[in-house]
Amino acid sequence: MADKDRDDTGRDKAGRDDTGREEEPKVQDKRKIDPETGEPRVETPAADRAPEDGDGLSDEDLALLADAEKDLVAEYREIAARAQADLKNFRTRVERDRAANREAVIAEVIRSLLPVIDDLDRADAHGDLVEGAPLTLVSQKLRAGFEKYGLRRVGEVGETFDPNIHEAVVHLPDPDAEGETVKDVIEVGYALGDRLIRAAKVAVSAPPAS
Repeated sequence: MADKDRDDTGRDKAGRDDTGREEEPKVQDKRKIDPETGEPRVETPAADRAPEDGDGLSDEDLALLADAEKDLVAEYREIAARAQADLKNFRTRVERDRAANREAVIAEVIRSLLPVIDDLDRADAHGDLVEGAPLTLVSQKLRAGFEKYGLRRVGEVGETFDPNIHEAVVHLPDPDAEGETVKDVIEVGYALGDRLIRAAKVAVSAPPAS
């Protein structure tokens, strides 16, 4: 048989190949009703088909995916831990700044009222604050209110001179002195916690200069 009588697959018009065998026809059953059960057939999408041989991943691929998953989980855990630490540091910083601002506001209010406290101290020194008097009650309430916020007096006779809390306005040579000592408190100082509101003005005794 001439080659011109054969198609591209090498078969003649009757479907025979060079050996003379005829190709068995392939029949696709496209009927929508199952002839045996009489039930409608449901087409299964390719994506929902069970994996056939050759469709699965190799053991090496599965191992690579498992390692990648572990690395990803570890990375996200590290990110979460850093974020949590940053949040904790931020909260600590906010609380510290809030406390510092609060103390600064209280210190400014107390500083503005120090002249009133000084007047009450002078009245007490002159014997004007007698027990039960209205002015005495005002003085007691005012001092109690300040002490509630941690206000404390600075400057006591006999303590060692400290330039961080004392302001020496008078120097008194004393041959018996072993160092600089507060001899007299001219004006009481005040501190709020670790914050110095006003240094104490003091007279300091010290050994004479040689």
